[in-house]
Amino acid sequence: MALTEKRSHFGIWKMFQTAIFVAFLAIVVVGVTVVRDIKNVDIAESVTVDIPEGAGSSVVADLLYENGIIKYPTAFKLVSRLGNYDGNYMPGVITIHTDMGYSDILNTLVVSERNTVKVVIPEGYTIKQIAETLNTAGLCTADEFYAVLDPSLYDYRFLDGLPERENRLEGYLFPATYEFVPGTSAQDIADTMLKSFDAVFTDEYYARAKEVNVTVDEVITMASIVERETNAEGERAKVAGVFYNRINSNMPLQSCATVQYILGENKPVLSEADTQINSPYNTYKNTGLPVGPIASPGEACIKAALYPEKTNALYFLLGTDGEHIFSETYEEHLKAMEANGL
Repeated sequence: MALTEKRSHFGIWKMFQTAIFVAFLAIVVVGVTVVRDIKNVDIAESVTVDIPEGAGSSVVADLLYENGIIKYPTAFKLVSRLGNYDGNYMPGVITIHTDMGYSDILNTLVVSERNTVKVVIPEGYTIKQIAETLNTAGLCTADEFYAVLDPSLYDYRFLDGLPERENRLEGYLFPATYEFVPGTSAQDIADTMLKSFDAVFTDEYYARAKEVNVTVDEVITMASIVERETNAEGERAKVAGVFYNRINSNMPLQSCATVQYILGENKPVLSEADTQINSPYNTYKNTGLPVGPIASPGEACIKAALYPEKTNALYFLLGTDGEHIFSETYEEHLKAMEANGL
């Protein structure tokens, strides 16, 4: 064999050895990094995650990855499978701490009874009522909750272009039953509620709002008024239709609910002085919608605001039977009032 040929083979062999060494080194580095993450996740502070009902290892791994808790979903699924955790995950809220590894997380996922606090936020609750509920539950003080209600702290599409006003997140803290781990920060609690709103307000709703030429904020404002005006499932869309008719006729909405929001109480009968309060929420003095939502509406009222019933009615009142009476003219409305002793 010629000398040049021997040198050529020697050079190829050296290149092959170098490539093998580099590949081995890369595997070692990746392996060490993966093992380090398995032993102790790299998060700066505790993170709360809500595990859905029936979630498997793939769903949970993706959820943890999306929340920046784990770096290697495949490794997490492998550890779960090898440890026989698959199929045993319990739904609910868990908190991942900075000193936890994959095994710690998996052990938390399969605990049947977690130390959580359940809070019920009914449809139609205001920020004030939500804050009081959280305070009573011992999760955070009302002041701590108010301090984190700055839209700039959160990144959600529906918060883009939110007008300047007091209680800017009013209407967006979605009403639902929540479970929080004691020690969950006020900001994480607010974020969980906003995340619930984000899940409910789908692309269909954004498209519908654009179709009828209203903003998301206007939709939620109308929905919140409907929420506070009626509890009857079959009336919501019609109540919304009446209010839109009044807006289109340049009539004030004259919603008692908006004045009650100003007063901070559900006053059964408003006085003349109440209806004359100088406030951008007073729909007796001002035409159109108030400056913002007056409560957190449920999805049914959001749908009603987006898909109002077509009606010629301009008035409604609560009858003695607990149902609303709708009228097309003021004369009809006066007769309905008289018939119901109003």
